[in-house]
Amino acid sequence: MTDAAAPRRLRVLAAMSGGVDSAVAAARAAEAGHDVTGVHLALSENPKSFRTGARGCCTIEDSHDARRAADVIGIPFYVWDLAERFREDVVEDFVAEYEAGRTPNPCLRCNEKIKFAALLDKALALGFDAVCTGHYAQVILREDGSRELHRAADMAKDQSYVLGVLDDRQLAHALFPLGDTPTTKSEIREEAARRGLFVAKKPDSHDICFIADGDTQGFLAKRLGAAEGPIVDESGEVLGTHDGAYGFTIGQRKGLRIGTPAADGKPRYVLDISPVDNTVTVGPAASLDVTALTAIRPRWCGRPPESGPAGYTAQLRAHGGETEVSAEVVDDTLRVTFTEPVRGVAPGQAVVLYDGTRVVGSATIATTTRRPAPAAAAPQQAG
Repeated sequence: MTDAAAPRRLRVLAAMSGGVDSAVAAARAAEAGHDVTGVHLALSENPKSFRTGARGCCTIEDSHDARRAADVIGIPFYVWDLAERFREDVVEDFVAEYEAGRTPNPCLRCNEKIKFAALLDKALALGFDAVCTGHYAQVILREDGSRELHRAADMAKDQSYVLGVLDDRQLAHALFPLGDTPTTKSEIREEAARRGLFVAKKPDSHDICFIADGDTQGFLAKRLGAAEGPIVDESGEVLGTHDGAYGFTIGQRKGLRIGTPAADGKPRYVLDISPVDNTVTVGPAASLDVTALTAIRPRWCGRPPESGPAGYTAQLRAHGGETEVSAEVVDDTLRVTFTEPVRGVAPGQAVVLYDGTRVVGSATIATTTRRPAPAAAAPQQAG
């Protein structure tokens, strides 16, 4: 059974972002008989700023929306200031990773360091039993008392990828009331409306929450400054220049500003980002094919993988699909081999392993092995 259905009455701290998902999750937890208190995390460096449409979150507007939802549900509500912790553990980590030529996922870092570390630690110190969020995932309580993290009942809304950093202790205190029922987003909004929640029609937030305008490159440029460098092809020929290697990601096609097309007339993609010499290397799509990777800092959601290589599926981005892999842990490093080559794999991303719907764990990609691009065919001579 799931934790959300556990018969014991729990003291639950519901993290309320000001959006519809967290509001309905808090309402369901209260309806299940738990003693629920709502809390909004003030994470923004400028809390007086307001979101624009569906961009951004954690603003004063969101805190007001969360408070109104708590009032309707009939639960106590507080605002906790974790802006400094968020800046250090999420924002600065994000900037440092890009500066090092890697592509981080700040949502995973926030779940690991803020919602299920700083928030959970404070909740437990205050006598709460669990932290409740609006994530779409399931915590399954097994007969032996152990817990497993599983995909949501509705795969279309599954968010288990960004929760793959949670360990045994964190899972023991996590509630995801939205994950075990296959409901569409429109049905969640209808439920919110029936409950009288003002946020029923509020648009979802998108992009990176602390970059409200969606301009990641501009955000990084303000933090890191302009640093002109070359854009080269695989042979080292300079094709153009850039204003900062941190503004690119592996697999990127648009915004290269290299002008002339490749000799074969096909698009070129970012293949490598070297922060040491500030160089961006581009090439054909075929050169993006990754056959294997190594990943560091593994975190296991319950029992770790068995010793030796074993078959799993892997997810490489929050909204990506699964791919079959063979994986094993060697000296605390996860080694993954893909059954079929995949593209768009960048150091800094998280690889999350699955055994069916169960989340085995995650690790941060350190290196990738690419399949050699096919050699260009020699021109045929006229007979």
